[in-house]
Amino acid sequence: MTGIRPVRWGVLATGSIAHTFAEDLRLIPDDAELVAVGSRSTDAARRFADRHGISRAHGSWQDFANDPDVDVVYIAAPHSAHHAAAALCLNAGKAVLCEKPLTLNLAQAQDLVDIARKRNVFLMEAMWTYVNPAVLRMRELIADGAIGEVRSVHADFSISLPFAAGHRLHDPLQGGGALLDLGVYPVSFAHLLLGVPDAVSAWAHLNPRGVDDNTGILLGYDSGPVAVLSCSLGTQTAQRASVNGTGGRIEFARDFFHADGFVLHRPGREPEEVRLPDSPGYGYTHEALEVARCLRAGATESPFVPLDGTLAVMATLDAVRESIGVRYPGE
Repeated sequence: MTGIRPVRWGVLATGSIAHTFAEDLRLIPDDAELVAVGSRSTDAARRFADRHGISRAHGSWQDFANDPDVDVVYIAAPHSAHHAAAALCLNAGKAVLCEKPLTLNLAQAQDLVDIARKRNVFLMEAMWTYVNPAVLRMRELIADGAIGEVRSVHADFSISLPFAAGHRLHDPLQGGGALLDLGVYPVSFAHLLLGVPDAVSAWAHLNPRGVDDNTGILLGYDSGPVAVLSCSLGTQTAQRASVNGTGGRIEFARDFFHADGFVLHRPGREPEEVRLPDSPGYGYTHEALEVARCLRAGATESPFVPLDGTLAVMATLDAVRESIGVRYPGE
C-alpha cells in the first residue's frame, strides 16, 4: 500500500488483551502504526510503551484522548469501563474500536451510538467473529443456499480457569459473570444468522455475589427458527457451534468465535471441510484492517459490525439478564 499512510492507533488500558492486540498490529505495518498508550497509571503506561516500542505513554485517559496523533483508539479496558472510556474518546473526536460487549447494557450502548452519530465519528464493537474469514465464508455459503433455510443455531462458549474470588469475572461492580464476557459470542452468532429474536428465555446459576456462572439461553423466532446457547465459567468445552438448515448443516468443531474453518454436511454427500488460510497472529488483524478500510473510505461504521446490530445484541443481553435476575450496581 505504498503512498498510503498507516492508520495511527492508540491503545487505552494495558491488560493482557491490549498486549495481544498490540502484537497483532505489528503484523500489518502498511495499515497500522501503534503510536500511543493510555492508562490511569503513568507507570503502567510506560511499561506497556517500553514493551511495544511506543513513543508516547499517557498516565491519564484525558491526556490520551487529547493526543493529536492518534487516529483511532482500541479500548481494552474491562467492559464496566467501556462507556466512560469510549464516550471520552468519541467526544474528543477519536474513532473508536471498543472491546465486546460494547457496554454493560443497552442504555449505555445507545448513548455511545448517539454520541458517535451526532459527532460523525467512527465507532465499532470489536466483535472479531463478524470479520473472521471462516465466518464470512460460512455466510456466503448460507446466502448461496448451501444448507437451505436456517432453522436452528447451537453455540457454546464455556471456560474453566482458576479465577481468584476477587477476579473481575466474579465481581458485579465490574460487570462480572459468564454472560457478558463469554455469552456475548453465542448471542452475537445467533443474531448474525437469525436476526433479532421474538422471544428470549434463560436460566442461570448465580454465584454468591449475584452474577451468573452457568447460563443457558433460548431464542425463539416467530418464523420458526430457534437458537440454543450456553456459557459457563466452570466447564471447559470445545466452544462448538452448529448452524442447521433444511438442506444441511455447518459445524464448527472448536473455537467458533475465531475459527479457521468448519465442516459442511449435506445429505447424500461426503462432509466437506472448509479451511481458510491461517490468520496472522492471534486474529485481531482482521478487525484492525476493517477499521482501516472504513476510515479510509470515510465511513463512520462498519457494514460487517453495524451499530444497530450491536444495539440489538445488547437488547438481547439485557433481556437475558432480566430473565436470570442479574443486575449491576447503578442500574
